[in-house]
Amino acid sequence: MITKMSESKGNILGFKMIGDISKEDYKILVPEVQALVDKEGSISLLMDITQFKWEDIDAWGADFNFGRTYRKKINKMAVVGDKTWEKCITNLAEPFYSIEAKFFNPDDIKDAWKWLKE
Repeated sequence: MITKMSESKGNILGFKMIGDISKEDYKILVPEVQALVDKEGSISLLMDITQFKWEDIDAWGADFNFGRTYRKKINKMAVVGDKTWEKCITNLAEPFYSIEAKFFNPDDIKDAWKWLKE
Protein backbone atom coordinates (compact mmCIF):
# COMPACT_ATOMS: atom_id res chain seq x y z
CA MET A 1 0.00 0.00 0.00
CA ILE A 2 1.14 3.55 -0.74
CA THR A 3 -0.27 6.44 1.28
CA LYS A 4 0.34 10.16 0.91
CA MET A 5 1.85 11.78 4.00
CA SER A 6 0.08 14.75 5.59
CA GLU A 7 3.36 16.71 5.73
CA SER A 8 3.29 17.06 1.93
CA LYS A 9 3.07 20.70 0.84
CA GLY A 10 4.31 23.06 -1.82
CA ASN A 11 6.46 21.21 -4.32
CA ILE A 12 7.25 18.40 -1.84
CA LEU A 13 5.35 15.12 -1.71
CA GLY A 14 5.81 12.38 0.86
CA PHE A 15 4.58 8.80 0.67
CA LYS A 16 4.65 5.79 2.99
CA MET A 17 5.28 2.44 1.36
CA ILE A 18 3.60 -0.21 3.53
CA GLY A 19 3.86 -3.97 3.08
CA ASP A 20 4.08 -5.41 -0.42
CA ILE A 21 3.66 -2.85 -3.19
CA SER A 22 1.56 -3.83 -6.21
CA LYS A 23 0.99 -2.34 -9.63
CA GLU A 24 -2.34 -1.01 -8.33
CA ASP A 25 -0.50 1.04 -5.70
CA TYR A 26 1.10 3.11 -8.44
CA LYS A 27 -2.41 4.39 -9.25
CA ILE A 28 -2.11 6.38 -6.01
CA LEU A 29 1.47 7.56 -6.47
CA VAL A 30 1.56 8.51 -10.16
CA PRO A 31 -1.47 10.88 -10.30
CA GLU A 32 -0.26 12.77 -7.22
CA VAL A 33 3.23 13.14 -8.67
CA GLN A 34 1.93 14.07 -12.14
CA ALA A 35 -0.44 16.72 -10.75
CA LEU A 36 2.34 18.38 -8.77
CA VAL A 37 4.80 18.19 -11.69
CA ASP A 38 2.15 19.82 -13.90
CA LYS A 39 1.73 22.59 -11.33
CA GLU A 40 5.34 23.13 -10.21
CA GLY A 41 7.48 21.83 -13.09
CA SER A 42 9.74 19.88 -10.75
CA ILE A 43 9.28 18.39 -7.30
CA SER A 44 11.00 16.81 -4.34
CA LEU A 45 9.91 13.48 -2.95
CA LEU A 46 10.12 11.71 0.41
CA MET A 47 9.61 7.95 0.44
CA ASP A 48 9.18 6.39 3.89
CA ILE A 49 9.99 2.71 3.41
CA THR A 50 10.29 1.70 7.06
CA GLN A 51 7.21 -0.56 6.72
CA PHE A 52 7.96 -1.66 3.15
CA LYS A 53 8.36 -5.41 2.58
CA TRP A 54 8.83 -5.90 -1.16
CA GLU A 55 7.46 -5.03 -4.56
CA ASP A 56 5.33 -7.58 -6.41
CA ILE A 57 6.67 -8.66 -9.79
CA ASP A 58 3.65 -7.05 -11.50
CA ALA A 59 4.73 -3.68 -10.04
CA TRP A 60 8.25 -3.75 -11.48
CA GLY A 61 7.13 -2.34 -14.83
CA ALA A 62 5.19 0.46 -13.14
CA ASP A 63 8.23 1.21 -10.98
CA PHE A 64 10.52 1.33 -14.03
CA ASN A 65 8.09 3.58 -15.92
CA PHE A 66 7.81 5.88 -12.91
CA GLY A 67 11.57 6.37 -12.84
CA ARG A 68 11.80 6.81 -16.60
CA THR A 69 8.96 9.34 -16.67
CA TYR A 70 9.84 11.46 -13.63
CA ARG A 71 13.62 11.13 -13.19
CA LYS A 72 14.36 14.63 -14.49
CA LYS A 73 11.36 16.13 -12.69
CA ILE A 74 12.39 14.97 -9.19
CA ASN A 75 15.10 17.30 -7.94
CA LYS A 76 15.60 15.56 -4.60
CA MET A 77 14.42 12.27 -3.21
CA ALA A 78 14.73 11.50 0.50
CA VAL A 79 14.38 7.83 1.38
CA VAL A 80 13.60 7.01 5.01
CA GLY A 81 14.34 3.47 6.12
CA ASP A 82 15.92 1.33 8.78
CA LYS A 83 17.74 -1.41 6.89
CA THR A 84 21.23 -1.46 5.40
CA TRP A 85 19.98 -2.83 2.07
CA GLU A 86 17.57 0.12 1.79
CA LYS A 87 20.48 2.54 2.03
CA CYS A 88 22.32 0.61 -0.69
CA ILE A 89 19.25 0.59 -2.94
CA THR A 90 18.88 4.36 -2.46
CA ASN A 91 22.42 4.90 -3.72
CA LEU A 92 21.96 2.53 -6.65
CA ALA A 93 18.56 3.98 -7.61
CA GLU A 94 19.58 7.64 -7.56
CA PRO A 95 20.48 7.90 -11.27
CA PHE A 96 17.16 6.29 -12.24
CA TYR A 97 14.72 8.16 -10.00
CA SER A 98 15.98 11.63 -9.18
CA ILE A 99 18.65 14.21 -9.73
CA GLU A 100 19.80 13.84 -6.11
CA ALA A 101 18.89 11.22 -3.49
CA LYS A 102 19.75 10.82 0.17
CA PHE A 103 19.00 8.12 2.76
CA PHE A 104 17.76 8.95 6.27
CA ASN A 105 17.12 6.78 9.32
CA PRO A 106 13.59 6.96 10.81
CA ASP A 107 14.79 9.07 13.74
CA ASP A 108 15.99 11.66 11.21
CA ILE A 109 12.76 12.06 9.24
CA LYS A 110 12.50 15.74 10.25
CA ASP A 111 15.97 16.25 8.77
CA ALA A 112 14.76 14.56 5.57
CA TRP A 113 11.88 17.04 5.23
CA LYS A 114 14.24 19.91 5.99
CA TRP A 115 16.76 18.71 3.37
CA LEU A 116 14.00 18.59 0.74
CA LYS A 117 13.09 22.21 1.51
CA GLU A 118 16.67 23.48 1.05
